[in-house]
Amino acid sequence: MQGTHDPDTGADTTAGAAAPGPAGPPYADCVQCGEPTEHPVTRPGIVRCPLCEWQEAQRSACSG
Repeated sequence: MQGTHDPDTGADTTAGAAAPGPAGPPYADCVQCGEPTEHPVTRPGIVRCPLCEWQEAQRSACSG
């Protein structure tokens, strides 16, 4: 296959190539925002994305 150059984005593309996705196991969705997390779907317990995890840590650190 021969690649082409997109002048609008400056990206090189290849016809028929699959869009790159996350490699690895199926990832669990965050229980708060629904975004994909870094954890596999088989992980037990509450699963949060890095942003929601950080926000939860901030809330619990200030709760006294």
